[in-house]
Amino acid sequence: MKVIQFKVPVAQAESVIVNEDVLPFFYEHLHRHKEMQLTLILKGEGTLIVGNYTQPFKSGDLYIIGANQPHNFKSDQSYSEDQGIATVHAIHIFFEHENTLQSLNNLPEMEFVNKFLKNTCQGLQVPEVYAQEAVRMIVKISRSSGLKRLLSFIRLIKYLTKHVKEYKSLTTGFSNGLVSTPDGSRMDKIYQYTQEHYAENITLERIASVVHITPQAFCKFFKTHTRKTYKTFLNEVRINEACKKIMNGDFECISSIAYATGFNSAINFNKVFKKTTGKSPSEYIKEYKHGWKGTTKMLRQPA
Repeated sequence: MKVIQFKVPVAQAESVIVNEDVLPFFYEHLHRHKEMQLTLILKGEGTLIVGNYTQPFKSGDLYIIGANQPHNFKSDQSYSEDQGIATVHAIHIFFEHENTLQSLNNLPEMEFVNKFLKNTCQGLQVPEVYAQEAVRMIVKISRSSGLKRLLSFIRLIKYLTKHVKEYKSLTTGFSNGLVSTPDGSRMDKIYQYTQEHYAENITLERIASVVHITPQAFCKFFKTHTRKTYKTFLNEVRINEACKKIMNGDFECISSIAYATGFNSAINFNKVFKKTTGKSPSEYIKEYKHGWKGTTKMLRQPA
């Protein structure tokens, strides 16, 4: 079975990325990514595939997937029959073990981080007896942002290391070597180009030419590797930059923000801004001026 090299899309630099899926069914491709992953199943059931190991999954299950470990939460067939109905719900937490955790491991107070890395590289399931406390902490992480999210995440890692015993291994003991693929390099080029040219008119033809494929092939490629359209991702990048301008006071009016971040009209900018952040630009500006220090709403990624 082909393993897709997956790129977790983020519109801003973050140490801990959260994706909350409320969908008809889970991402259907066997895939892997450089980030380690914690997944809490809130609703849904099916078969978990991790490398060459399989087992059923159900609501309430909590899993730790290692970095670059091929995996897939395959929903039962019944979940694909009514595709317009949200029948699965999960919270996924992504973090780069080589950056976020290894950096923390250099601090003497964080000796438990190294233990966590050693114990979870092959994938584990958290026993039910410890799930209730872990679930509370995961929900808190998903509802916070910035420094609060990072600190809550560190508390979760400490709990999983010091209090949880007898994890269930998600491996048969066989080695799962990495498979080289050009897909990761392509995604990096797409992301870099988008970050550098988001304020310009990036057509499908233009972005597809960056990785030397046709627009039709590009749409399929990007959707498979991110579970979102390129237009959605581009808008998320633009809105994130708009929020930075608001927080830095780098604007004259809402229209100036719109045009500076690549939107062709203030009306379209207002519509996309509210869809992405849950607030209109004027509401966002008002709350920030009154001391609101939150960041933009977390954008959703696949797991």
